[in-house]
Amino acid sequence: MGGAFHRSWLKFTAIVVGSFGPVFFFGAMIPTSAPARLTLELLGWRLKHPSDYSAVDTRFLSALTGGFLMGWGVMIWSLSSWVYPMAPDPVRRTVVASLLAWFCLDSAGSIAAGAPSNAVFNVMVLLLAVGPLWRPARD
Repeated sequence: MGGAFHRSWLKFTAIVVGSFGPVFFFGAMIPTSAPARLTLELLGWRLKHPSDYSAVDTRFLSALTGGFLMGWGVMIWSLSSWVYPMAPDPVRRTVVASLLAWFCLDSAGSIAAGAPSNAVFNVMVLLLAVGPLWRPARD
């Protein structure tokens, strides 16, 4: 796979990561929190035990999470647009390293919090987001 395909995949990865940002941002407000609550229920496999998204701390963490995810997605998009043409392999390695760091910490935290099913979902997201970026592009 060539550099153009990797660059396109980086943009796809940016959308995968960044798309969770608005979901959790809107979770900060009770009238728009349903998608964030449903996402937590699905990822934690607690469909019969709905999450309580009314707590101020939960909504605050949701707002922070939304901001971080949107910012991370924008960063990946920006790297693919502005830096990749000058340094394709360092950009690829940077994005893969950031995805692996997210995967390890998020999965360990999910298991520690009693939601091991999220670690399984994380494997799928990791494979989707990294895709062909595991290997350097061939010119």
